[in-house]
Order: sequence, then C-alpha cells, then structure tokens
Amino acid sequence: MTLPRLLAALAMSALPGALPPAVAAEFRAASYGAVGDAKTLNTASIQKAIDAAARSGGTVTFTPGIYLTGALFLKSHMEFRLDAGVELRGVQDLAAYPVMPTRVAGIEMKWPSALLNVYRQTAVKITGKGSLDGDGKIWWDQYWKLRREEYEPKGIRWAVDYDCQRPRLIQIFDSTEIDLSGLTLKRSGFWTVHICYSRRVTADGLVIRNNIGGRGPSTDGIDIDSSSDVLVTHCDIECNDDAICLKAGRDADGLRVNRPSEKIRILDNTVRSGAAGVTIGSETSGGIRDVEVKGLRVLSTLPTDVPAGILFKSASTRGGTIENIRISDVVTEGVATPVSVTLNWNPAYSYAKIPDAIKDFPDYWRTLTEAVPPEKGMPQFRDVRVSNFKSTGAQRAFAVSSYPEAPLVDFQFTNIEIEAKTAGSIANSKNWKMQDIRIQTADGSTLTVK
Repeated sequence: MTLPRLLAALAMSALPGALPPAVAAEFRAASYGAVGDAKTLNTASIQKAIDAAARSGGTVTFTPGIYLTGALFLKSHMEFRLDAGVELRGVQDLAAYPVMPTRVAGIEMKWPSALLNVYRQTAVKITGKGSLDGDGKIWWDQYWKLRREEYEPKGIRWAVDYDCQRPRLIQIFDSTEIDLSGLTLKRSGFWTVHICYSRRVTADGLVIRNNIGGRGPSTDGIDIDSSSDVLVTHCDIECNDDAICLKAGRDADGLRVNRPSEKIRILDNTVRSGAAGVTIGSETSGGIRDVEVKGLRVLSTLPTDVPAGILFKSASTRGGTIENIRISDVVTEGVATPVSVTLNWNPAYSYAKIPDAIKDFPDYWRTLTEAVPPEKGMPQFRDVRVSNFKSTGAQRAFAVSSYPEAPLVDFQFTNIEIEAKTAGSIANSKNWKMQDIRIQTADGSTLTVK
C-alpha cells in the first residue's frame, strides 16, 4: 500500500461509524452439530461447517475433543484449524471414504478418498497443534492378511498394494497454494500426506507418527507426486516406508501422463523411522528434477529403523530422467546404508505379470502390466551433488548399482565423512567426482568400483 493510501485508510478508520478491518469469520464445528466424544459420527456436521466457511473465506474451528469422522472435503479460500486438544479420528468403515479418481502408487485409478481431502481447490490452509488419527491398524491387518495368505502364494505380490484399498490421511490433488502446518498426523491407513498434480504446496512443522500400536505397511510420510514448487520443512517423521518421497508415475501409465516432480525443497527435517530419510523414486516415469535437500537428520536406533539415508530407486520399466539434485548438510546416525542407489528395486513389486491361471482381474491390472519398450524403460540419473554429509554407526557406506546401458552420470560428492563396518561398492557409474571423502571402516575395506 502506498503512503497516501495508508494515511487515507487510517483517517477513515478514525471516523465515527467506520467499519473495522475485515477479519475472517470463525465457523465452530460444534455450531453445526459436531460432538467430540470419540463416539458420535461427525462427517456430515463437520462438512456443513466446511461448506459454510468456504462461502465467506472463513476458518473452521473445534472445541477440544476427539471427533470421529469419515472423509472430509475442504474448499477453496478457507482455513481448517485443529487447535491443541483437538483430534479428528478416522472411522474404520471403508464406505465412509467415497471412491474417486486419483493416482495411487504411480497409476491413475479410482481409490477411496482420504480422511482430509483438498481436491481441485485453491488457497487452502490446514493448521494448528491438534492431530489427525487414521486409526489405521484395521487397514494394516487387512493388507498383511491379503498379501501373505492370498497374493504372495499366487505370485502376484505386485497387485496387493492396489487391490487392498486403504484410506490415506491427507490427499492434496490437482490443487494450488496449499499450506499444511503444525499438525500431528498418526496411524494412517496408507500414505500419510499425498501431494499429487499440485503446485505451490508447503508442509511445515508436521509431526508424523505411524508406528503407534504396530508398524503400518506403506505408511509413507510425505509423498510428492508429479507436483511442483513444493516445500517440506521442519517436519519430524516416524513411518514404516518412505519418509519423504519424490514420485512421478509408474511404467506405461506414468510415461503416458509424463508429468514431472520439480522445484522441490526439503529443508531442515528429521526422520526417525522409515525406508530412508529422503527417497527419490521408484516411480520416476515423468521425471524428477530441480530438487534441494538440506539440513536433513536421520536418526535410527536400530539399522532396520531407517535402512538408508538418501535412497535413489527405480526399475528397468520405469523410465524418466532424474537430474539437478542438490543434497547438503546431512547427518545420519545408526542408518544402515547412508547412500543407496538401486535401479532394479524390489522386483516382486516392480515387475507386474499376470499368471496364466488368473482369468478374472480388474482393468488396472492391464495398466500395471502394459509393456514398456526397452528404450523407454531405462531411467536416467544424472547431475547429482552431495556435500557436507556425516554418518556414524553405518553398516555399509555406499550401495550403488545401475545398468551398463544406463550408468549413473555426473555425481559429485564433497566433504563426506562416514563411519561404517564396511565400505561397500559402486557399479556402473560415469564421470563421478569425490573430494574430501573420509570413510572409516571396521574391516579396513575401501570402496569397490565396478
């Protein structure tokens, strides 16, 4: 505001009868019938408060309590605030999460909505020191039962993640200018925060705890999926799969969509449990580029708590180019492998094939098994810079492998200090530069380069 306009506004506010500055209205969920007794189903009541707040750009608030609810859908130009002492708890009934078009694990398909959804909206804030609880153990148990008793014996391990439909905790889909801050997110049935086809999204100060009452399978922390201009900062994560993960589609369907994840900043986060501190892949088909990871702490009490510090993963059918990745100021403690690259990740999951004996299956199985030409299937990793990286208590310093026809090109490591039992190996790389590298090994080994 210019000085003349500011003076005019101040003068106007001093006039008798002048209107006060506009303040966003507060819409209390209790006024619409919501009851925080952990028993009453509040889906309809809370949705009414959301719809009312959206009409005037207001804020939905709650009195302290536990609010049982199914899927909720936030609207543009509103705030949804969960203050300390407020918990939204997901109802354990899949019918409470309407099935809708989305993308899951790299392919476009219909899937149950999340507990909290920002679906094709603009300018939404989800804030506060309260919590979202997916109460997800029922979904975890269903997954393990289906996988172990039915799918693995049939040789279709790859299908169970798609067939066993489990609600995510927060879905941000095809949306712009979304802010998440301060919340505690726990016991998600599936992925915790899924940011897909979206732009200008911030996740700040989230606390994610998905290992309460068990270790939930595929309970990723924050998944950034074919999205751009995303900031993840000051988050503290315990989960049972990828903690902070960059994705861009799987195989033929990901190549068809061809939408990258780009302009991603991951700053000053802490990971205590998960597959890795930061994961790039395995869904790389649309490409991943222009990524900054800085100020990452990965703290693993047991080597199995966080197997990898930085993990790059893909498969020979994924395709995509991963480039311009900058990683700096990383500390890992007790992490099994500080630097891991595998382009033949988890073959039982990555390579889908329908057994001849199975004649009846859903359409998305065809999508998953659509052939990818070899020239399009090889992912390309290049232009990666890692600096100021310190690791203690590691089992193996490096575990790096690629394909001879798709080497890892132009990786640079500077000021790296790793204490490990053994040094590990690097295979199929080109134009690697390593400066100020100090690897102290218990067995006296040095890096093996193949």
